[in-house]
Amino acid sequence: MTQSPQTLCQALIDAAKRAGADAADAMAAEGRSLSIEVREGKLEHAERSEGTDLGLRVFIGQRQAQVSSSDSRPETLAAMAERAVAMAREAPEDPYTGLASADQLAQNWDLDVLELCDPSDEPAPDALQRDALEAEAACQAIEGISQVQAAAAGYGHHAIYLATTNGFAGGYQRTGRSISCTGIAGTGAGMERDYDGDSRTFQADLRSPDDIGRIAGDRAVARLDARRPQTGHYPVLFDERISSSLIGHLLAAANGAAIARGSSWLKDSLGQQILPEALSVIEDPHRPRISGSRPFDGEGLATRRRAIIQDGLLTGWTLDLASAKKLGLQSTGNAARGIGSVPSPSNWNIALTPGEQSRDDLISGMGTGLLVTSLIGSTINPNTGDYSRGASGYWIENGEIAYPVNECTIAGNLHEMLKGIIPANDARDYLSRVVPSLLVEGMTLAGS
Repeated sequence: MTQSPQTLCQALIDAAKRAGADAADAMAAEGRSLSIEVREGKLEHAERSEGTDLGLRVFIGQRQAQVSSSDSRPETLAAMAERAVAMAREAPEDPYTGLASADQLAQNWDLDVLELCDPSDEPAPDALQRDALEAEAACQAIEGISQVQAAAAGYGHHAIYLATTNGFAGGYQRTGRSISCTGIAGTGAGMERDYDGDSRTFQADLRSPDDIGRIAGDRAVARLDARRPQTGHYPVLFDERISSSLIGHLLAAANGAAIARGSSWLKDSLGQQILPEALSVIEDPHRPRISGSRPFDGEGLATRRRAIIQDGLLTGWTLDLASAKKLGLQSTGNAARGIGSVPSPSNWNIALTPGEQSRDDLISGMGTGLLVTSLIGSTINPNTGDYSRGASGYWIENGEIAYPVNECTIAGNLHEMLKGIIPANDARDYLSRVVPSLLVEGMTLAGS
C-alpha cells in the first residue's frame, strides 16, 4: 500500500463530505500473513497473503449505508463515497444509528502498555516449516499414532485505523504467531483424533513445537477404544479446553443486541444471581500481549475494565452505541466491526474467578460422571436457555478416569447449569478467555 491507513481514511472522509454525507466514519485494515502446513515430513501447503481493505459508513440524517473495497486508487475512493451516499438516501430511517458524541471518544491511550505488536522480525518461511515439521515428528513418535493429519505454523501482522467526522482518529498494529498439530491414532473404524495448538502475540511466548506435537499425540492415543456411556443423570466436568463455551453462552445472552430484540434467556435477569456468589466474570481489554486487548472500540470509544458478573450477580449488558440507545443506556465501549459491516456489541478479554481445587480434585469428587473434552454441534434455545450438545471425553468411575467415550449428548438448562458451577484452578492466563475447568453437578446424558 503506497498510502498510509491514516491517509486513506482521511481521503474517504473527505470524499464522503464532498458526496453530501452529513457524517461518516472510515476504516482501513492492512495485513500480511504466512502459513505453512506439512505432512509426512514434506511441505503440504504454503500460503502468503497481503492486502488492504477499506470501509466507509455514511449518514444522511438517520439513514446509514456501508461500503467496502480493496482498491485504494483515488477514483475508487470517490466512487465508494458516491455510492454510499446514494445507498443511504434510499435506506430506511433508523432512530438509533449515528456516531458518538465528542465527549464519548477515547483519548490519550498508551499502546506500549498493551504490547499488541511483537517488534521482532517476521519469521522466514523456512523457520515456520521447521516448527511444523518438529511438531509433526513429536506427534508421530508417540506410540499408537498411525498418522499425523496435519501440522502447521503461521504468522500474521495486521494494522487497523479508524477515523470519523466527529473528531476521532486512531489505530494500532497487532501480530500473531501460531503452531498446531492434529494426530490420528488407531486404524480403520477404530481411528481417533485429537489436537493441540498455541497462538500468541509474541514469538517468545509461544510453546515449543515438540510440546505441541507430543500433547496432540498423547491426546489422540488416549481416545482409542472409545465407547458410548450409559444414559442417565450425571455430573459433567467441562475440561478447560472447552469450558469457555459455557461462559460464551452467558456472554451471548448478555449482549445488548439480543436484549434489545427480546431474544435472550437473561432479558429479565439484570441484578439477579446468575453464578454462585463467589464467582465473577471480569472483562479487561487492557491485558498486555493478549489477542482481545484494544485501546478503543469500533466506534472510537475507550475500552475499559468492567464486571459483567459481580459476586454472582448480573450487573449489565454488553453495548455498542445503537443497542445502548435502544435500551436507554450508555455504550460500554464494546462495539466490534468488520470492514464491510456496521458495529455490533462484542466482548473483549474475559476471566472467570478460579476455584481452589485442581481438575483432578474435581474428578476425584465426582463419583460417576462425564469429563467432556470435545463438543460437537449446538442446540441452544436463546429464549429459554435450554442446552443440548454432542460430546466426547472420558467416563469417570469412583473418582477416576475409566475409559474414553464418544457419541453422546449432554443436555440441561443454562440457568440451572451456571448457577451451580464449580470452577477448578487450571485456567491458562494467557488466553483471551481465562476460564478453568467447570463442574456442573447434574446434567442429562443420552448414550447407549
